[in-house]
Amino acid sequence: QVQLVESGGGLVKAGGSLRLSCAVSGSTFRINAIGWYRQAPGSQREFVAIINSDGSTVYKDSVKGRFTVSRDDAKKMGYLQMDNMKPEDTAKYYCNAIVRGSYWGQGTQVTVSS
Repeated sequence: QVQLVESGGGLVKAGGSLRLSCAVSGSTFRINAIGWYRQAPGSQREFVAIINSDGSTVYKDSVKGRFTVSRDDAKKMGYLQMDNMKPEDTAKYYCNAIVRGSYWGQGTQVTVSS
């Protein structure tokens, strides 16, 4: 059974940085894509960024130039570097991995104070 565990969330001031990590375990198959999503209270879960197996990336417009998604296939890890953070980035962040199916982590809380 594929399992994802996110880490790295926390409280940061506006303009600060955080790096989220996503550890993927339980599969010997190649990870096709690793995506990051977020959900603020009272809102639907939304797409943030994704990195495909060929290294190509896609970002939500509002995070372009501030967030960087990456992966380490040897370690089966995904990362989301978040810089110049804003209060509107406050949400619970979830990792999603496509590995012969779609799998989600439990999420990690990110809070940005003004």
